[in-house]
Amino acid sequence: MRAWHVVRHGEPAEVLQLADVAEPTPGPGQVLVRVRAVAVNFPDVLLARGEYQVRPELPFSPGIELCGEVVALGAGVARVAVGDRIVGSRIGVLAELAVLDEREVFPAPAALGDAEAAALTIGYQTAWFGLHRRAALQPGETLLVHAAAGGVGTAAVQLGATAGARVIGVVGSAAKAEVALAAGADVVVDRSTQDVVAAVKAQTSGLGVDVVFDPVGGRAFEQSTKCIAFEGRIVVVGFAGGQIQAVNAGHALVKNYGVLGLHWALYAQRRPELVDAAHVELTRLVDEGRIRPVVGELVAFEDAPAALQRLADGATTGRLVITVA
Repeated sequence: MRAWHVVRHGEPAEVLQLADVAEPTPGPGQVLVRVRAVAVNFPDVLLARGEYQVRPELPFSPGIELCGEVVALGAGVARVAVGDRIVGSRIGVLAELAVLDEREVFPAPAALGDAEAAALTIGYQTAWFGLHRRAALQPGETLLVHAAAGGVGTAAVQLGATAGARVIGVVGSAAKAEVALAAGADVVVDRSTQDVVAAVKAQTSGLGVDVVFDPVGGRAFEQSTKCIAFEGRIVVVGFAGGQIQAVNAGHALVKNYGVLGLHWALYAQRRPELVDAAHVELTRLVDEGRIRPVVGELVAFEDAPAALQRLADGATTGRLVITVA
């Protein structure tokens, strides 16, 4: 089979090579999946650079989120059957075939095509746990979403709106503002032309926002601390901006707000039953037409390095999905 390999650490366009490798075999409790589509995530960029919290031994396949069809089962698998269309998450799926543990796969919602289904797991699970499990977002509260036109950002916008919150999205251009509005944001702030803090305060009558969903970090986090409301909650999801900020505990005390970390993979490891329940709820919302992954671009399997590089360069909106089968 064909698989993309990171052969050394660096920028995706420079370190990814297409390789012919032996077809994998599922072990006990594992499933073999024929990959149909892979949704690209920022951790794929970090994996290529050697900057992710997990550092697979070189060479390795990136790709952590897919939609595919189960083609073989290891011993003891009861969660899925051969022929099932599934979604799932595991490092190493940017290939024609992939092996995942059965706990890592879920039924693909029938209402979604392969590309949309591939983009459901990580972005929406991250947004779901961030907004509901960590921040306890309530109807009527105001939610600020940074990078609101990106993959996890559009998921957070949709889920925030579905939860009854007023959603303010922050984006980096006028074109991205249109994407965030289409995803359900009530107000969009273009950081390339507007002062984010001043705009947010104006939109909240000076009170600030109740919840911040921040996959960017750095300056975005600092801006959030200046426009967070009394008893507000800032959910730290990632550092796509390239800077990991320090948290000023004294400032949090004086303004009476909380800073909450979210590492979704820990739920998959320690509380998988919560991940299962979230998938059921997300599927219900899909079936009701209340959420739908925003696929900004479809890319052929052969063009994967350039696609990952565009994500690394911040030149994408919504989800970039690589079609495989």
